[in-house]
Amino acid sequence: MKVVVLGAGIIGVSTAWHLLERGHEVTVVDRQPAAALETSFGNAAQISVSYCEPWANKDAPLKALKWMFRDDAPLLFRPQLPFGDGWQQWRWGLQFLSQCNDAAFERNVQQLVALGAYSHTALKEVVRATGIEYNRLERGIAHYYTDQKSFDTAGEAAALMQRYGVARRVVSTAELLDIEPAFQSFAHRIVGGTYTASDESGDARVFTQALAQRCADRGARFLYGHDIERLEKAGGAIESVAIRPRTLHSTNEELIHLKADEVVAACGSYTAPLLRTVGVDLPIYPGKGYSATFKLLKPELAPFVSTIDDEVKCAMSRLGTHLRVAGTIEVGGYDLSLDTPLAKARCKMLADRIEEVLPGVCDTRLEEQGGTPNFWTGLRPATPTNIPYIGKTKVGRLWVNAGHGTLGWTHGAGSGKAMAELICGEVPGMTFNFYGMDRARSRLEPTAA
Repeated sequence: MKVVVLGAGIIGVSTAWHLLERGHEVTVVDRQPAAALETSFGNAAQISVSYCEPWANKDAPLKALKWMFRDDAPLLFRPQLPFGDGWQQWRWGLQFLSQCNDAAFERNVQQLVALGAYSHTALKEVVRATGIEYNRLERGIAHYYTDQKSFDTAGEAAALMQRYGVARRVVSTAELLDIEPAFQSFAHRIVGGTYTASDESGDARVFTQALAQRCADRGARFLYGHDIERLEKAGGAIESVAIRPRTLHSTNEELIHLKADEVVAACGSYTAPLLRTVGVDLPIYPGKGYSATFKLLKPELAPFVSTIDDEVKCAMSRLGTHLRVAGTIEVGGYDLSLDTPLAKARCKMLADRIEEVLPGVCDTRLEEQGGTPNFWTGLRPATPTNIPYIGKTKVGRLWVNAGHGTLGWTHGAGSGKAMAELICGEVPGMTFNFYGMDRARSRLEPTAA
C-alpha cells in the first residue's frame, strides 16, 4: 500500500515509522527543510502520562476571564473578530466552555490517560528497536505548589489518575526535596507537590529527527521544503495531493501530484483548515506556546527530575547541558511572532521564573543583556476536549492524526502506531474513541463526523 503522510512532526514521523514496520510504501511531505521544525521543535520535553489534565475544567472559565488582562497569564484568550478564521476561535471557545464541568473533565481524562499509557509503551518499543538517544531521563515528573489552596486539590487530581492506573501520589515538601534536591533554595515557597515515578523526559526534536532518518534509511521518501497546495478529490475520495516546492518563483507547472492508496493529515494546527477544503470540519485551533532553552551554569545544582511549576503553569526539563522551560498558552490565531510586547513579556516571565526558582543555575540573561536564552514559540493544535482526532474521515482514503494540544510528545508514538494499525484494519489495544468509528456521536467527541 502507498501512503502519503502530510507533516513531519512527531505525529507524522511516528505514523510513517509504524507504516514502514508493516511493509508499506511511505512518502512524507513537510514545508520545512527537516523534520520536527515546528510544533515538535521546542516543547517542554515531558512524557507526561500522569499530567494530562484537559485545559477545560470547572474553574477554567473564571480563571481565563481574570487572566485576559495579564500579559504573562498561563492561559490567555485573545479574542478575534468573529469573521473568517476568527469565527473558528469563537466556535472553539464555545465548545471549550461546554467541557468545563466535572463529568466532561473525568471523561476526557480517561481518554487521555488511555492514549498516554499506550503511547508510552509504544515509545519504549521504538527506542528499544532503534537505540535512538535524545537526552532521555527516566526520573519521573514532579509537580510543586506554592499556594495552599491549590495544593489542597492535589489529592483529588492524584486520586483521579490512580483510578485509571497512573501511580501519581501526593508528597510533602520534604519528600519533594528528597526526590529533587535542586529546589532547596525555593523550599520556603513550596507547600507540597505530587510525583509520578513512571513518567520521563527527553528532547522531542532530537528523537523525531533521528526517527525520520531511520525511516528514510528504510525507504521512506521525505519531500521536505514542499507546501501542500490542495487535496484533490474525485468521487468522494482523495485522488491525489498537490504539492509545490518552496521556491521563490514557483509556477503551476511545478505542482507535483502525489497519488496514494491512503493519505494521513498530520499537520498540527494547520490540519483543520486543510481538511475544511474537502468538507471535513474539525474544531482544532492553535494555542501559541512558548519555551526557552537556557545553558546550565551550575550543572551540579540543576534538576534531573522533570518538574511542573503550578503557580505559573510552566514545565522544566533538563536536556544535557541545558534546561528547557516551557509554558503558557495563548489562544489567538496563527501568529508566531516573538518580537511583540506581549510575546516578549511571556518570554521574560519564563526567564524570571527560572531565576527565582533556580537562582544562578542557568544563564537566564535576555539577548539585550548578552545572554542566549533561545526563546521559541510554536502552535499547539488543541481540541476543546484536548483529545486528538485519530482515525478515518468521511472522505475516502483520507485519515487524520491531529489535535494533540500540549501532549504531542507524550502521545506521539502511540498515535502513530494506532494510525498505522487502523489503516491496516487492526484494532489498537486501548480503550479510546477513535475518530470516525461512530458518526452518531456529538461533534465534540473524538469520533465526530
